[in-house]
Amino acid sequence: MTAADIPGVNDISPNGLHDDPIFATETVEFWGQPLFAVVAQTRDMARRAARLAKVRYRKLPHALDIESARAAGYPYVTAPLRLQRGDADTALAGAPRRLAGRMVVGGQDHFYLEGQIALAVPGEDAEVTVHVSTQHPSEVQHMVSHALGVPANAVTVSVRRMGGGFGGKETQMNLFACVAAIAAKRLKCAVKLRPDRDDDMVATGKRHDFAIDYEVGFDDTGRIQAVRGDYAARCGFSADLSGPVTDRALFHADNAYFYPHVRLNSHPLKTNTVSNTAFRGFGGPQGIIAAERIVEEIAYATGQDTLSVRRRNLYENGQLTPYHQTVEDQILPRLIDELEASSDYQARRRAILEANARGGVIRRGIALVPVKFGISFTATWFNQAGALVHVYSDGSIKLNHGGCEMGQGLHTKVAQVVANAFQVDIDRVLITRTQTDKVPNTSATAASSGTDLNGMAAEDACRQIVDRLRAFAVEAYDITPDEFSLTSAGVVLGQRLMAFDSFIRAAYMARIQLSAAGFYKTPKIHWNRQTGQGRPFYYFSYGAAVADVSVDSLTGEYVIERADILQDVGKSLNPALDKGQVEGAFVQGTGWLTSEELWWNAEGELRTHAPSTYKIPLASDRPKVFNVALADWSVNKERSIKRSKAVGEPPFCLGISVFEAIGMAVASFADYRICPRLDAPATPERVLMAIERMKRGA
Repeated sequence: MTAADIPGVNDISPNGLHDDPIFATETVEFWGQPLFAVVAQTRDMARRAARLAKVRYRKLPHALDIESARAAGYPYVTAPLRLQRGDADTALAGAPRRLAGRMVVGGQDHFYLEGQIALAVPGEDAEVTVHVSTQHPSEVQHMVSHALGVPANAVTVSVRRMGGGFGGKETQMNLFACVAAIAAKRLKCAVKLRPDRDDDMVATGKRHDFAIDYEVGFDDTGRIQAVRGDYAARCGFSADLSGPVTDRALFHADNAYFYPHVRLNSHPLKTNTVSNTAFRGFGGPQGIIAAERIVEEIAYATGQDTLSVRRRNLYENGQLTPYHQTVEDQILPRLIDELEASSDYQARRRAILEANARGGVIRRGIALVPVKFGISFTATWFNQAGALVHVYSDGSIKLNHGGCEMGQGLHTKVAQVVANAFQVDIDRVLITRTQTDKVPNTSATAASSGTDLNGMAAEDACRQIVDRLRAFAVEAYDITPDEFSLTSAGVVLGQRLMAFDSFIRAAYMARIQLSAAGFYKTPKIHWNRQTGQGRPFYYFSYGAAVADVSVDSLTGEYVIERADILQDVGKSLNPALDKGQVEGAFVQGTGWLTSEELWWNAEGELRTHAPSTYKIPLASDRPKVFNVALADWSVNKERSIKRSKAVGEPPFCLGISVFEAIGMAVASFADYRICPRLDAPATPERVLMAIERMKRGA
């Protein structure tokens, strides 16, 4: 099956740019780009048949990375963004001190436990049902409908749960769902497509790697006066989600720090590699690590602890971000103070400085890094959600919403919301699979907004039903509205207490509608990309981490001795789930910055395409001592679901503390006079080379 067999459009571009074909035709843009599909009764037959294909290629000039793309004059895959406030050029020129540098930040493979998989089942007429591992059922619905040339109402997409996603199943599943659906409709039978890990890693996009050029002006105390930055990204051959990813990198290029004068530019460069895509943090971590590099540079230049420089430059409420959003909910000073005390940061730092001063092969490092992370889709229209709640006559409850469960506990949290609304045990609530024929026009389960959006939509549906039940109770039992309430003990009807099951049965017999469709859209947000100004985020989530590492100067290998985290999740809906998310995010962020290295050869072939060559963190790589706490005093100032805050993406960035701590250990070889300027990932090879630079005083 080739492009000629596609009845509709040979394109799965998520942004309408028509730059991402299902099957390549005349030009192959990257090594591993799909050309055709073989459908067979067994996996072995399909593989053997695929190997029989003969393809004639003519080698074309190509660019595989940011520098070669620039040298070759490659275009942007999408329009760049500029954020500015004040006069960065004048402020830099007048700053008492200034410095410039470059940082290279590597990409990252999602390495989800469950790979991409799709099962398409043909139905009557134009209908098809696609069971797929996806974070974005509506996206799959649109792409399959376009590929088949049928309206969206003919395509039903169903998701029970995923074995992990991390952004890798937001758009990248489109290819597999479309191929399975085209084959199923053509052959009139069910078709399943599941690539092996190697094929999955070769054919799907990753986290964007960046080359970041920065210039900062500051005074002798370390207070920042101006920042100028250029953020170039390897985007791959098509746009995919590179626009919003590079935008969000700029949104977080300040991290927790106020830049009085600032100008930031994105450069989403085309390369002849697979199109990079969403990944936990969606460009935010790449922006944040650049901000931390700037702080690190200032600290070494002024002879201060990085924490002192961080504190001096923290946002104050009322100050404007580079995108002109006012910071109104700053809590980092309290978070940092509490974490500094609970982790015994100052005493441990003094002990590490003393140990390093004695010399030796093993050098230690410690760092406390704060994070400020904006929560909402920057594409404003995605900040909406729907939910469907049914209360059956026996008192059982069924819930369907637009979010997808991928191990993060979303379904549990939304079920808690529904159970709380009716004051019943959570076991009474059944969450069904996410399906486009139940709740339409859903947004991706991404941007840390799953609970925020779907929880509020479910609560809205419950409120409608409860309002009807209250009106019924007032009429049927001759009480006032205030005399009605739902409690864990039952339904209060004035002086009477009635079992929930019995009350619901009575409402059913009285023909009360016990079903409702809920809806929510995030208020207050707006964004004008042309002016680079607006309020793209509903609120900010905050956190801080202290990491303590040991580095072997003979091998460059490191060990995380201890990590302490204090994370702001607002008023937590489920502390156990939230702590799990923080722990996993921290380890995944550490992997991105230390061991997960993607490597392409000169021909553009990805060589790190399996667990044997791509090194994700092991259980043994986690901190020896791992203390995670939630800021239980925090309450979201904005009206979120139960005043909670997002927890998916923000703690990923706390892994930067490990990277910074490694940098301190390396800097000890130059008596902390020189910024180590480690690039990420800080593999043992890079650490060794940095140590040698320190010894040379370079």
